[in-house]
Amino acid sequence: MKSYRKELWFNVKKRREFINITRDVEECLEESGIKEGLCLVNAMHITASVFINDDESGLHHDLEVWLEKLAPEKPYSQYRHNGFEDNADAHLKRSVMGREVVVAVTNGELDLGPWEQIFYGEFDGKRNKRVLVKIIGE
Repeated sequence: MKSYRKELWFNVKKRREFINITRDVEECLEESGIKEGLCLVNAMHITASVFINDDESGLHHDLEVWLEKLAPEKPYSQYRHNGFEDNADAHLKRSVMGREVVVAVTNGELDLGPWEQIFYGEFDGKRNKRVLVKIIGE
């Protein structure tokens, strides 16, 4: 069995952002040479998420609005975590959206459904962030 590991780095310019990383992950798969196996993609930050969904701007807007209703950023004073930092809402949003995805690799391709794309969800950005891609298989 072969194993491949790579970190993808992003300079996230906004506090919250959804970045389609499907092509980046596909490039990792091509580099790995693995044809059959599993591909793990996970956020390396506690205030970020990796998830699979449709790449549609209306849906992204709806996700942003929904997450903000669940865990509003402000007022900062509503959270005990906020003292030195002001990112309690980002931790909660990450908890809802999840840490990672695992995608089957079949015939050297990510085995995604017709509309599925892989996204990095950032909830406390404005700095460099990273994602781990780990692929195992033959």
